[in-house]
Amino acid sequence: MQIATSFPSQAVIRAIQSRLTSADHLEHFLARVGINRMQHRVTPGLYALGNPNSESPVFVTANYTLSFDALRSALSGIDGYILVLDTQGVNVWCAAGEGTFGTDELVRRIEACQLKEVVSQRQLILPQLGAPGIAAHEIRKRSGFKVEYGPVRAADLPEYLKTHQATPEMRLVRFTLTDRLTVAAVDVMVALLPMLIVAAVMYFLGGWWASAAVVVTVLSGLLLFPALLPWLPGSDFTSKGFSLGLLAASPFAIVMLLNQPETAWWLRAGNALCYLLIMPPLVAYLALLFTGSTTFTSRSGVKKEIFTYIPRLAWMLGAGVVLLIALFVFGRLGRF
Repeated sequence: MQIATSFPSQAVIRAIQSRLTSADHLEHFLARVGINRMQHRVTPGLYALGNPNSESPVFVTANYTLSFDALRSALSGIDGYILVLDTQGVNVWCAAGEGTFGTDELVRRIEACQLKEVVSQRQLILPQLGAPGIAAHEIRKRSGFKVEYGPVRAADLPEYLKTHQATPEMRLVRFTLTDRLTVAAVDVMVALLPMLIVAAVMYFLGGWWASAAVVVTVLSGLLLFPALLPWLPGSDFTSKGFSLGLLAASPFAIVMLLNQPETAWWLRAGNALCYLLIMPPLVAYLALLFTGSTTFTSRSGVKKEIFTYIPRLAWMLGAGVVLLIALFVFGRLGRF
C-alpha cells in the first residue's frame, strides 16, 4: 500500500498494524514446527506503523515473518517505519552471519525505498544481533544514515526509545531452555518422517531394538542435546554431542552383550560394538548442526570443529557400518 508523506516521494510504503491476527499466530505455529520452512517471509521494503512523519524512527529487520512480527508487535502505540531487508526468509542473527543482513543489502534497500525522501532524520535503529553483518561506518559513508544498535529483544524497544540508551540487561543475550527447545522443535519436525522410515527399515533388518536405536539417535542429537547443552561434558558442541551419543548407545551395547548368553562372546561384542561405533558420531554430527541455531558460536569456531572432528567421526561411522554389514551378511546381526 502506498501512503502519503510530507515529501514528494514515489516510494512504496506499506501500512501495517502492531496487533497480530489469528492468521499471524497460525503462521507462527507453522514456522515453529517446520511446515513450509523457508516460505515464512514478508516482502522486503518500507512499512509504516501507525501514523509516522518525517521525524519518526526507522527500525531495520529481516524479512523472516517471526522477526518482522516480533518487531511490529513490540511497537504497539509507537509511530515509525520498519525497513525490511531481503534476508531470504532468514532471521536477523543467522542472516547477519550469512551476510544477507549486511551492509550492501541495507544500503541497497535505503536507496530502493527512497528513504532519504521519506524521513528527514538520518538515524536507523538495528537489532543488536544484526551487528556482525553491518559495517556502521560504511552505512554512514554510503547512505548518510547513522546506525544505532537497539536492544537484543524487540520487547525492550519501548523502554529503550525513552532514552536511546540500552541497559546491561537489554544487551544480555539469553539462550534459555525454552529458547533451545523452541528452536529444536523445528529440526525434530523436519527429521520426523525420515527418522520413521529409517526406523522401519531397521526393524526388518535388526529387530525393534535396532529400530529404537535410530529413534534414540535422532532424538538425542536434535532434542536432548539442545535441552542438556549447558550441562554436557566437553569443550565444544561436537565433543558434548559425542558424550551424549556414548551415553545413548550404552544401554543398547549392554543389552547386546547380555542378550543370548549361549552366543559366542565375540559375536555379542561385535553387535555391541556396532552401536558404540555408529550412534555417538551421528549424535555428535547432529549436535554440530545445532551451532547454527545458537547465539554463542562463531564462523571460525564452527569451521575449526568441522575440520577437527568430521574426518574422525566419518572414519568411526564407516567402521561401524562395515561391521554392521558384515554381521548382517553372515547372519550374525543381533536381534532383540
